[in-house]
Amino acid sequence: MKIYTKTGDDGSTGLFGNERVAKDARRVEGYGTIDEANSTIGTALAAGAPAELARVLLEVQARLFDLGADLATPRGPRPDPTYLTRIDEGHIEALERFIDRFDAELPPLTNFILPGGTATAAHLHQARAVTRRGERILVTLSREEDVGPCVIRFVNRLSDLLFVLARWANQAAGVPDVPWRPRADEPED
Repeated sequence: MKIYTKTGDDGSTGLFGNERVAKDARRVEGYGTIDEANSTIGTALAAGAPAELARVLLEVQARLFDLGADLATPRGPRPDPTYLTRIDEGHIEALERFIDRFDAELPPLTNFILPGGTATAAHLHQARAVTRRGERILVTLSREEDVGPCVIRFVNRLSDLLFVLARWANQAAGVPDVPWRPRADEPED
């Protein structure tokens, strides 16, 4: 099978169900941004995530493929293809279990923190920011088209998980979170 099909040379892409849309359509921008978040998680893994964290991140990456397929398959009167997994309450609950598990090992937050620390944590913070951008795109899309009852909640929860996992990655490496200091807190010269 060839990688290039030339069908997108006119600036369009195919959704599941054979509908063609512009490559800059909001739906495509939404699942493209989710793909970007997934790639950034892959970068966090490549940076040397501990095994416990790597298992969770691989699971999250697989669910992001489910989300991408969900978003690339518009909802409508036809039945969903049998291969399609729609994001549902169970997906959200799984993310919440991961959040609770890893957050229980962290000290409570007493202030905002700056993104960074280890390479793994920095990439997870970046994935969180990309996920938030995806969420904004999907909220806008949801005003125009049906994205399903759980998609936006899943993406919101995912950004929470990525934040917790970034903090956990730093703690696992013995690197403290860097607190944000408002300018008014800076010592004068």
